[in-house]
Parts: sequence; structure tokens; C-alpha cells
Amino acid sequence: MKTYRKLYDAEKFDTIKDYINNAIRKYPNNNAFIIKNKEEGKNVSYTNITYTKFGEDIRAFGTALISFGLENKRIAIIGKNRYEWVVAFVSTLCGIGITVPLDKGLPEQEIALSLQRAKVDAIVFESEYADSILNIQKTNTNIKQYICMDSSCDGKFKTLNDVIDIGSNLLKSGDTKYDNHQINPSSIASIIFTSGTTSMSKAVMLSNTNIASNIYNLNLAEKIYDTDVNMAFLPLHHTFGSTGLLLFLSDGVTNVFCDGLRHIQSNLKEYKVSIFVCVPLLLEAMYKKIYAEVEKQGKTKILKFANCISRILLKFKIDIRRKIFKQILNNLGGNIRFIISGASAIDKNVARGFYDFGILAVQGYGLTETSPVLTAENEKCIKFGSVGLPLPDVEVKIDNPNEEGIGEIIAKGPNVMLGYYEMEEETSKVLKDGWFYTGDLGYIDKDGFLFITGRKKNVIVLKNGKNVYPEEIELLINNLPYVAESMVFGNPKEDDLVISAKIVYNKDYINEKYANISEEDLNNLIWNDIKKINSTLSNYKHIKNIIVTDEPMIKTTTQKVKRFEEMKKI
Repeated sequence: MKTYRKLYDAEKFDTIKDYINNAIRKYPNNNAFIIKNKEEGKNVSYTNITYTKFGEDIRAFGTALISFGLENKRIAIIGKNRYEWVVAFVSTLCGIGITVPLDKGLPEQEIALSLQRAKVDAIVFESEYADSILNIQKTNTNIKQYICMDSSCDGKFKTLNDVIDIGSNLLKSGDTKYDNHQINPSSIASIIFTSGTTSMSKAVMLSNTNIASNIYNLNLAEKIYDTDVNMAFLPLHHTFGSTGLLLFLSDGVTNVFCDGLRHIQSNLKEYKVSIFVCVPLLLEAMYKKIYAEVEKQGKTKILKFANCISRILLKFKIDIRRKIFKQILNNLGGNIRFIISGASAIDKNVARGFYDFGILAVQGYGLTETSPVLTAENEKCIKFGSVGLPLPDVEVKIDNPNEEGIGEIIAKGPNVMLGYYEMEEETSKVLKDGWFYTGDLGYIDKDGFLFITGRKKNVIVLKNGKNVYPEEIELLINNLPYVAESMVFGNPKEDDLVISAKIVYNKDYINEKYANISEEDLNNLIWNDIKKINSTLSNYKHIKNIIVTDEPMIKTTTQKVKRFEEMKKI
């Protein structure tokens, strides 16, 4: 299979500590983070944290934790994306022990279970979890240190700033234990729980080698500038949320935090964001919004004509996209140049649409177990609808392909996990002869590009032996302008399965476009569009039953539909 050659120069290091220290040396005065300060009744202000200051904070925090007896121990972190989260995470990776990032959406019972399963020694948390942590403190005697990210916890718990102050004083007195801590690149660096309820999820063990190799390979494949501004949108407990941030930190990028879903557009403009990593659901919603506005202004034909001219000129290496689509780009902040989409497949028309506007929108593919990226597109290797080519040090192939070339995707490389923590039987199911069996289905085309067709466990197997991949049909349904999300499933009937779809419509769009539409007429509207989709599919893939609602589906924090829980509801 074709893989990336060395497209860009990249420095290779064995550990995250080496990458971070190298960035501090190379970009001491670059802003590593810009933090917005919001106090009630006061004007918004910003704090710029240079790479030098960031380095001082992680050294101080780590030095203090070692003085607390936490060297080579396990540090859990829970909270929303913020600077204090990053300090705790990077500091632990660079000279203390093992990080255990926890999903900020977990209820108290599952937080407690996660801490027990990972045998955590200390936890760093936001103040909103303080009551839960107090309850956990009464029962979990293994945890030695509780550190709150917020000053409002002062008096109840140590605060992160207090810990940094303790570490700073120790450094001034000559304490070098943190700086001299020896890291074994092949030992566990992070324990990350996969999506799902804690009792069902697996705890993935990743080493410094795993994560560092992914940073190196991504730097070979993607062009990142030290003048870029990245908005850290993906949850940091998510593997690419944290590995992606480490990638950008290794390149001297400035990182900012989003104020929330409703504020994405204003934040892109506010911080002059040039790199945005997000999930397909969000990108597709942004794209639909752009086209809805164009349609509202009666400029659809003009946009299509401009696209046609732009594509012709591109063939002659004349790029006018960012000039003719300046108004659209300004609505996205004006500086966005690079969008990375992951977690699930994106509609190829959406990826192509952003590219037409002059924004490089690439897909990547990977799993928590692979640290996480296996394949990716870049400006020199794009095939819309694919998830790109394997990274330079990664091998990918299709196991036991059918007559269409579709089979399970398996991978080998230095980024493949050590295994599942205390789950040897589960580990042996997915790690065989050095190959990781992803559980995803796909095929590789003649040019070596990987295409994902769905999850092995989601495939609908009909009585006639035909396989239906729900993700393939969901992409078509989600392309309808009023659809927020969908889920295709096999509904049992007699001795076979009926291809069915649950469709969540965008209530605001429907109200604006079809004011006062009745429930019956709405269903007829959707059915007519489903019939059009069916006409493009083989007979055995036809959707024969739909459920229509405006209630969002149950999803993970990376916006993947929890199919099992949705099926229970259905």
C-alpha cells in the first residue's frame, strides 16, 4: 500500500519531554497559550503565556508533585479544556509518571470507578467536581493528593496555583528531581478509557514511544507553522484532543480555548484562528449554515459559477479562492487555513466545499489504541471521501477482504498501544502477531487511499447474505439540509431485518423554511427525499422505515452516536 514519503522536515525525539523542551528552546517568546479572563462586571482581558512561562509552570508543578511522593505514580485529570488541564497533563508526561485523563461528562459513580480501575494516586480537577471529589475522598483511600484547578477550592483542597508556588520555591532552592527524572520511553505514559460506560470501556495503555512516534509522523505529513493559532476544541481527554495539542506545542503554535459551541464563529475571529480540529458533525453543520445563508441571499448560482471558474484556474496553478470567497472566509474568522476532521467519516461534498473556499480540510483516521492517527490526508495527498494514506511509519492492510475488497482494517507501527490495562483476554483479541485489528471495515483503492465503510459490529447482515454498512447511508441522509443527524439500523421483522433510519431534523431550519408545517407534511417531505436516496442505492440497501424526531441522539463527547443506547430506546 502506498504511504507518505518524507514530505516535510521533522525532528524526531523519543519522549514528550524532549519535544516540549525542544519547543521551549526554539520558541521561548512565542505565545504557547492565550487565556481569556472573564470577571463579572469587568471588561474581558487576555493573558499571554509564552513557551518559557509554560515550561516554568510544568517544571514547578512536577517538582511539587514529586515532593508529595508522586514520582512514578498515576495522576488523573478531569475538567473542561483549559490551561490548568494542560499543565497537569504535560507535567505528568514529562517527568512524573502516568496520566489518566477522564471524560468530563462522567457521573460521580463512574468517576469513582475509573479512579479505582486505573489505581490512581492523585487527581487534578475543576471546582464543579468538588462535591463529587469530597464523596470519593471518603471511600477511596488510595488517592493521596486532591488538587483543584480553581482558587475557589482554597480551604477545601490544594489549588493548582498553590502547588506551582510550592514547586517554584523548591526549584529556587536547587531541587532537580523533576528535571532529572528518567523516562523509559517504552513504559506506560498514559491510561485512556475508550468511549462508553466505564464498566464496559477498556483502559488503553500508551507509552511515550507510542505518542512521540505519532507526533513525529504527523509532522512529516502535515505542514504546521510556528505562527499558527490552534483552537483546542476537541475534548483534551480524547486521544487526538491531547496528542493533537502536543503536536501543535512541538511546533511552537499558539493555542486558545473555545468558549462553547455557540461561540465558535466569534472565537475563530477573536483569536485569528488558523487551525481548527473538530468532528464531522460540526463541520457539516457549519457548511450547511454557509449554504443556507447563500441561498437566503439568492446567490446560489453565483457561488456555483465562482466555484466552477476557481476549479478551472486551479488546474493552471492559479489560486483565487481566498479572494473570491473572502466574505465566506471572513465569517469563519478570516484566518482559517487548515481544518482537521476526525472521529468519524465526513461527507465528501463538505470536505470538497471547504477546499473550494480555499481552506485545506483534511480527514484523518485512527483510534485511541493507535495514539491515535493511522492515516491522513494533506495538501499533496487528497482524495475526497477517503481518510488518506498511512503515515510514514505505519502499515495498514485489509484483512480477509470480500469480493468488493472490503474487510477489517488492521495496522502495525510504533504508535500501536501496549495493550488494555489488566485485560489480557481483550488485548489478545485485537493484537495478533504485531497487528492491531481495528474492528473498522474499509477498502484500499488502487492509489493506496483508505476508505472507511463502517464498524464491523454495526454491519447489518440480511437473510440473503448481503451486508449493509449503515455509515454509508447515513452520509447520504445527513447531506439533506434539514437533517441534524441520523442513524441507520436493521429493524427485526419476521425472520429478516428491515433497513430503517432514525432522523433528527433541525427544528430552526424547518421552522424558517417550512413555517407551520404539519407533522404529516414533514414526514411526507422527508419520505420523498428518502425515496430519492433509495433510487441511488441497490435494492437491498433501500430504507423502508423511518423515525422522525427533533430530539438529539445520545452521543459521546466526540459526538459519536451511542448506537447501543439508541437501539434500546427504539
